[in-house]
Amino acid sequence: MRSESDPDFEKGRGTDGVDREHPLFVQSVARALDVLSAFHVAEHPLSLGELSEISGVGRSAVQRIVHTLRELGYLDRDPADTGYVPGLRILDHSRDFQRFDPVIVRATPVLLELRRTVRERVDLSLRDDLRLVYARRLLSKREILMSTLVGQSVPLHATSGGWAIMAGLSPDEVDDVLARAPLRAVTPRTLTDPDEIRDMLATVRRQGYALASEQILLGEVAVGAAIRGRDGRPIAAIHVAGSLSEWEPDAFARHVAPHVMAAAAVVSQNLRDLGPGDLGQN
Repeated sequence: MRSESDPDFEKGRGTDGVDREHPLFVQSVARALDVLSAFHVAEHPLSLGELSEISGVGRSAVQRIVHTLRELGYLDRDPADTGYVPGLRILDHSRDFQRFDPVIVRATPVLLELRRTVRERVDLSLRDDLRLVYARRLLSKREILMSTLVGQSVPLHATSGGWAIMAGLSPDEVDDVLARAPLRAVTPRTLTDPDEIRDMLATVRRQGYALASEQILLGEVAVGAAIRGRDGRPIAAIHVAGSLSEWEPDAFARHVAPHVMAAAAVVSQNLRDLGPGDLGQN
């Protein structure tokens, strides 16, 4: 929730880092999206008061926004009528994003082939500042339902994909990420010491891939490699995950790392080859 006592708020730049006083910035649109974004942290249907508290938008404005979003299909009441939940129309925009994002479009056939080769879970994640957002997930046989949720985000500093991306940044950019990121431990094995993370990134640069063991999930080992955009900068990652009950970490890396690096290189080349009109798919 934003606070008007926050110094960034006084400068017109909210705690989300957005310049809300730019002459082209539409406050009413931003408030509506703030209300929708309240569900990112929700674990149950939300009341008007909860939507107001989480979003930082006044209750009267929330009431008008909620009415509008319900009329348009972006909010609904939950079946038990205990509060508001996201509406079905939101899925239309998720599909649009996946149809038009060049990384997802170019990576999908490569991911399918990688999954057939390694026979383990294959993920594509996109960098969003200090986090990675899962955009594609191809499951292994043992996956549970919750692990299929595209759109889930994880900290950049605590994943094989995040390490692979950070290894491609400049030292100043790495310092900036480590200074701003809440280096929380997701598991007892998560690296949270900035110097240890820098040492890990040096290893990733030398070998061309990241090997992460139990960083975000106990019992899981993962190998990640970065995808680079047209300018050569790392923007996404492919990672393959396996179970420590079946693999020793080094053996898993030997099995999948060459394939993961090759897949990331193919997608990176595909992005460099993009021309006008090549960004979308039907």
